[in-house]
Amino acid sequence: MVRVVREHASSGGAARALLVKSRPDVRGRGRMRKTDVMPGSRQAMHPQLIADCHLLGASPSGRVLLHANAQLPWLILVPDTEAADLLQLPRAQRIRVLDDCERLDLYLRTRWVLDKVNFAAIGNLVPQLHLHLVGRRRDDCCWPLPAWGHLQQQSAYPAAEVEVIGREISALWN
Repeated sequence: MVRVVREHASSGGAARALLVKSRPDVRGRGRMRKTDVMPGSRQAMHPQLIADCHLLGASPSGRVLLHANAQLPWLILVPDTEAADLLQLPRAQRIRVLDDCERLDLYLRTRWVLDKVNFAAIGNLVPQLHLHLVGRRRDDCCWPLPAWGHLQQQSAYPAAEVEVIGREISALWN
């Protein structure tokens, strides 16, 4: 199945459509594959992001992913840039990216009723700029430790829930 995710125009550029192939992997999740971002669209996605996430859609500043492990509500924004670090972005783009993160933060807090949202742009293992928004509750599986390196269990999102979350994320910018 191929679907088109509407994208907004970047500064000075025309709006483009991101074509996404969606097919469940062997465990039934609609995870991304290396071919999911079609030629002519935004920059290629790092292989680790492809392996670990579901592509939900586009924000004005980039692409929004859902970490495939449903133990914690975990969104990732991948800005449209070649820059490796958030603070390397031109001011206007950085503001746009942070505005999108603020909207995603509010979405996480509202949908999952969270105590905290951890926000990070580390990039040591995945050099492509990407921003983590990790929903946390005092009763989650690794509280109070950070999710990185302490999320021991795996739990898959049902495909229908990924679709619902994708529609909800798309509606944030419509």
